[in-house]
Amino acid sequence: MHNAACRALGLDATYLALRVPAAALSTVLQALAATGGAGNVTVPHKEAVERSIARKTDVCGRTGACNTFWAEDGVLVGDNTDVAGVRAALAALGVDGGRWLVIGTGGSARAVAVAAADAGAVLWVRSRHPDRARVFADWARRLGVRAEVAHGPVEADAAVNATPLGLGEHDPLPIEPKDLRGVRVALDLVYARGGTRWICGLRERGQGLIAGDGREVLVQQGAAAFTRFFPGVAAPVEVMRAAVERALRA
Repeated sequence: MHNAACRALGLDATYLALRVPAAALSTVLQALAATGGAGNVTVPHKEAVERSIARKTDVCGRTGACNTFWAEDGVLVGDNTDVAGVRAALAALGVDGGRWLVIGTGGSARAVAVAAADAGAVLWVRSRHPDRARVFADWARRLGVRAEVAHGPVEADAAVNATPLGLGEHDPLPIEPKDLRGVRVALDLVYARGGTRWICGLRERGQGLIAGDGREVLVQQGAAAFTRFFPGVAAPVEVMRAAVERALRA
């Protein structure tokens, strides 16, 4: 996606994947700051990077998770463009406000909570670990979100999978379809070739439910990140979207 954007605009830049163990995270961030690097952070490092960077945007601070960084004057600045990606993807599915169910309590779920706060949505929190759900709901309420722990099925307008379930071919579903009462939109932040098993199953059930995987979140947060990497340069969103669709085509 980013390399396609750089080629389209003739920018002398390359985007590379870098696997970083937790023990090496601080060293890698220091090296990137010293060399003027920029990039994105994915699971499981988003919260650790937010705690490690020297400066951060308001959104990054509110989420407590960093997915985008760049260097300014030898120090790293952090942002969280996942929030913009979630809002844009839900809006494309017809959701703005209402009642949201978020499944998960990690860095991606934090972005969903901030998006819910900005949209004025009520947030239900579901986790396999009740203690984590309670802590997350307490944290979300401090953001100004009307958040509650989901015990069993709840009535919601939109359900968002913010767990990594679906990255593996044999992962269990993040939530059973029978527990999605009244849900008209489902968004999976995970993306996979041909769609995740959860989203494909929901689409097969029909019943008027609109379901989308994380590719639009990926594109929208990527476009926002691109403008951080290259200030003053508009992200070629359609080029980026086409690159993602090519990569994820079944």
